[in-house]
Amino acid sequence: MSTSTVTSKGQITIPRDVRKALGIESGDKVRFNVDDEGKVFFVPVTIDVTSLRGIVPRPDKAVSVEDMRATIIQRAAEA
Repeated sequence: MSTSTVTSKGQITIPRDVRKALGIESGDKVRFNVDDEGKVFFVPVTIDVTSLRGIVPRPDKAVSVEDMRATIIQRAAEA
């Protein structure tokens, strides 16, 4: 089991073995969650940008800049 000391600024160092197990690297962010019993959990929230590839479907056809502008003007007039 790994331990850390809280500094006077409220900071801790995540032990190397924990960082390695979670794949946390310098600059990554973590989220802290506290459950109803007061237990604290933290999980990495940094996502590798390459994992986002393909989540937005490609359009069936290309849209010109002129078509985009016309749609924007039309929608603004409707609002």
